[in-house]
Amino acid sequence: MLKTKTIVHVSDAKVSNDPDDTLTTYSLGSCIAVCLYDSATHTGGMLHYQLPDSKMDPGRAKEKPFMFANTGMRILVEKLVSIGANKKRMQIKIAGGAAMDTGPKGFDIGKRNHLAIRKILWKNGMFIDAEDVGGFSPRNMYMNIADGAVTVRSNGLEKNL
Repeated sequence: MLKTKTIVHVSDAKVSNDPDDTLTTYSLGSCIAVCLYDSATHTGGMLHYQLPDSKMDPGRAKEKPFMFANTGMRILVEKLVSIGANKKRMQIKIAGGAAMDTGPKGFDIGKRNHLAIRKILWKNGMFIDAEDVGGFSPRNMYMNIADGAVTVRSNGLEKNL
């Protein structure tokens, strides 16, 4: 079988129930990627968002809902449920939220992105199973749809979440 790699770009989300698929995102700095996976249906999705809350820029949120944690997560969960996933069974793994030297000083977007996703999930009765957040290095994240395995690579090191 040929494996496929589905790229999740910045301000984007993808869902899949193809066991040969790997959802992949690159260069997570202060951005956060969220992986949701339902092992009963082998259905998964990944969101790569840049900013914590769509209220920061409602116009931009209409145009690019996946740019923001709150609007992106809502749509991702809806998409997964529409292809058979159950919200209550989803495993949740996140990565990113690094303190990068880009952007305005003191803005601490990585930390704010991390707090935002925790709050959104908590309000939905969903909890993070594993995470690789913070630090100062960008990360790449991969989710295998066949079994929900999530791998994070950073600085040449690889870790399974």
